[in-house]
Amino acid sequence: MESSEEVRLEKVVLDVLKPRDVSIVELGKSLGVLDGVREVSIIVTEVDVKTETIKIVITGEKLCYEDINEELNNNGCAIRSVDELVVRKLS
Repeated sequence: MESSEEVRLEKVVLDVLKPRDVSIVELGKSLGVLDGVREVSIIVTEVDVKTETIKIVITGEKLCYEDINEELNNNGCAIRSVDELVVRKLS
């Protein structure tokens, strides 16, 4: 098995459940300042009384999934699924 330092996570698409009182603007900004993040896109796909289901697309040069997950948890969000990943092998 190859070392994780030989590949880079460059894109992640997440299905996330968030509290309604958490703004997608503020959530996007908090994700956007993480190391390696170049772009964050958030789409609201479902709205309930207390929660929203959102699709988050994050791209960058060297994303850290653990940092993304931690930031989402800090904002009261829960990852429901990882729907897409792009990983690039370093030459």
